[in-house]
Amino acid sequence: MKIVYAITLVAALIAPAMAQQGASLSITVKNHQFQPATLQAPANVPITLRVKNLDPAPMEFESVSLRVEKVITGGGEGIVRLRPLSAGRYSFFDDFHQQTNGVLVVR
Repeated sequence: MKIVYAITLVAALIAPAMAQQGASLSITVKNHQFQPATLQAPANVPITLRVKNLDPAPMEFESVSLRVEKVITGGGEGIVRLRPLSAGRYSFFDDFHQQTNGVLVVR
């Protein structure tokens, strides 16, 4: 009986941690264009987004729906951490060059 209880307790403690394993995504900006312009991620897990700016000018990764803003220097790289998201489409853009835009599709 004690073994079953111990296994149940361990499973209850590990399951939430395993469910919170996140997704890692990468995107680059070159010639004021996101590459790729559409990203996909699973729903309900934290997301780590690595943004690499290959342009010489700084850019600001911004999204109203994701509630993030991050300035990334020219030739630099930044990490954007996103909370677990519900399924949907979340647009983002470069606030310094607003023609530069993309979308995160969460499923």
